[in-house]
Amino acid sequence: MGDRWVPWPVLAGGPGGDAARADDDEPRVVGPRRWWAGPLDVEGLAVGSVAACARAAARLGRLRGREPGITVDSSDVAASFASFRHLRVDGREIVGFAPLSRFFAAADGWVRFHANYPHHRQALLQSLGVDPGLPDDAASVMVGAAVRREAARTLETHVRAGGGVAAALRTPEEWLAHEHGAVVAAAPLVEARPGGGAGRALPPTADGPMSGLRVLDLTRVIAGPTATRTLGALGADVLRVDPPGRPELLDQHLDTGFAKRSAEADLAEPAVRARVEELLADADVLVSGYRPGALAGLGLGAPEVLRRHPHLVVAELSAWGERGPWGHERGFDSIVQVATGVAHRYATSGPGGLRPGALPVQALDHTAGYLLAAAVMDGLVERADHGGRAVRLSLARISHELQGMPVPDAEAGETAVRTATTESEYGPLVHVPPPLTVDGARLAYPAPPRPYGGDDLAWR
Repeated sequence: MGDRWVPWPVLAGGPGGDAARADDDEPRVVGPRRWWAGPLDVEGLAVGSVAACARAAARLGRLRGREPGITVDSSDVAASFASFRHLRVDGREIVGFAPLSRFFAAADGWVRFHANYPHHRQALLQSLGVDPGLPDDAASVMVGAAVRREAARTLETHVRAGGGVAAALRTPEEWLAHEHGAVVAAAPLVEARPGGGAGRALPPTADGPMSGLRVLDLTRVIAGPTATRTLGALGADVLRVDPPGRPELLDQHLDTGFAKRSAEADLAEPAVRARVEELLADADVLVSGYRPGALAGLGLGAPEVLRRHPHLVVAELSAWGERGPWGHERGFDSIVQVATGVAHRYATSGPGGLRPGALPVQALDHTAGYLLAAAVMDGLVERADHGGRAVRLSLARISHELQGMPVPDAEAGETAVRTATTESEYGPLVHVPPPLTVDGARLAYPAPPRPYGGDDLAWR
């Protein structure tokens, strides 16, 4: 069934989105065409993003003297997009969303909150007048009562103003009519801007395409860390840096912390910023996943970084994109699905009326991760002749891409989940390896997640 796969054109292009340049680098794709089924082609989006990553890895490898033969198995893609679900930590199953990270019925529709992180939970409850000290079951009752008294979009605005994360349910048509929806629809899937520096050739390698290259990882949650663990699996030296006051959730760290080291540092401290500047001087890539503007005040936005370090490829990821009225809003995959109409597309009807749904996996996040990794590697290919560059993408734009993809007429097939077991400081980890087969062997992560925050701010 592999020869039935046809790449989605917008995901098939090389640097600059030119699909015609991808022909020689097209990876072999095997496996079933459909398995989740549903009203959107989530499978096509998922496999298309991993294939884009494979193409970029092949280009980069060829430039460096070793072009890998890469196969993408759609069963492995399916498992990788549900990696958190398959993770086992010393035999323990992983808990997904927190109790308050769900839909609530408002006076005129539905609203969804995201409260997995303690500071977002506190902001949500305080904005609704609920005691943050209440246990989740009692707080959920109080939140439900408060939400039922207000309109969904009023709640969206109010909770966001208080530092929380919320989205009112919209239809796809309502989203496209929204000012920010129109901005997102007009944007490219992956935006690339030259950095203005001189070209910098890459040394040859007999190992992975990213071997010997350094990646500073300032990302959180799923999308950005998925990109950087993929780059690490392909050979990069990845150093992730997190703020000490708001640590990553441990299970999230264990899912996405493979193939990288982990440090904690307050980027607002002058001594730390000076050390980060030294790291950037010797780095090849900076990947950031904070809200647009959040790092710019520290001099770590793409324009500022490229002025000082024009050799870098700077990759920036956000929920809503840089431009438009929501450009500085907080967001997660589940929240973007609600605002952009995906949750309405997956809604079901019952005795109580319409109930919103969700994608079968966090597909916007994982797609963003593989597309970001692809954009980084394509940026490194271009850097050899044209210098560094900035690349950007957003979850909202990926949602727009997904909703514009035609749904194939294919029956849902079965997929096998191939996991690996790796020893770590946290006990044995059962996990899903990267969804790439390189020269006939399944790609593996070179190292398990390190103890969170336990590494120095230093390259190997």
